[in-house]
Amino acid sequence: MKILVAVKRVVDYNVKVRVKSDHSGVDIANVKMSMNPFDEIAVEEAVRLKEAGIATEIIAVSVGPTQCQETLRTALAIGADRAILVESNSEIQPLAVAKILQSLCEKEAAQIVILGKQAIDDDSNQTGQMLAALLDIPQATFASKVVVADGKVNVTREVDGGLETISLTLPAVITTDLRLNEPRYVTLPNIMKAKKKTLEIVKSEDFGIDITPRLKTLKVEEPPTRSAGVMVADVAALVEKLKNEAKVI
Repeated sequence: MKILVAVKRVVDYNVKVRVKSDHSGVDIANVKMSMNPFDEIAVEEAVRLKEAGIATEIIAVSVGPTQCQETLRTALAIGADRAILVESNSEIQPLAVAKILQSLCEKEAAQIVILGKQAIDDDSNQTGQMLAALLDIPQATFASKVVVADGKVNVTREVDGGLETISLTLPAVITTDLRLNEPRYVTLPNIMKAKKKTLEIVKSEDFGIDITPRLKTLKVEEPPTRSAGVMVADVAALVEKLKNEAKVI
C-alpha cells in the first residue's frame, strides 16, 4: 500500500508575522520557514502506518519554490521513503494544488492520501476536500484517530458535538487534526539518511494544468491593537461602562 503525503512550506509557527508596507501580503524575507504543523502530523501518521506493517511506501509531495526541498528533506527524515517537488515560483492556490496532487495520485496509485487539515499561512482548509472530489473517492477530515484494517480505514474525526467515527473504503483522502498524534523528534542520523533518499523535481508546467490564481488578494492588514484593560471600583461602574462605552448591554 502506498501513502502519499502532501506537505507545505510556511512561516514557522513561532515567528511573529509582519505585513508588507504596501499591504500586498506577509513579509517572508529573512523569516524562518518550516513544515506546516498539520502536515508534520500527516507525515508522522503515515510513518506509524508503515511501522505497523500496513503501508509499504510513503511518498512526500510539495508544491512550491526550490526552497521546499528543505521541507521535503524534513519529511524524509521523519520517515518518508521518497519525495517529489512540483517546482513553481508563482502563487499556487488550493484548487491548483489539488489538481496537481490528483495527477500524482493517479500516477503513483496511492491508496491513502494524508494532508494537514489546513495550512497555518492561509487557513484555507480546502485542498483535501477538493482533492477527494477530483479523484471521486471517500474523504475524512479533521481526523483524531486512524485505523486501517480489512481494506478499509476507520477514522475518528472531531465535530462540533464531539467525536464521529466513519468507515471509508480505499482509496481515500484523510486530513489530520492536532490530536491525531505528536510528531517525533527528528534525530541527526535520520537527517543524514534523508540526504541519500530520492527527491524528484518536476515543473508545474509538466502537468498541463492551469495554475493561474482564481482569487486576488486585495489587501492584508494586521489585526487592530487591543486597548489596555480598565479597573473599575465596583459592579455599578462595570455595568455603566458595559452599557455606555462598550454598548454590549
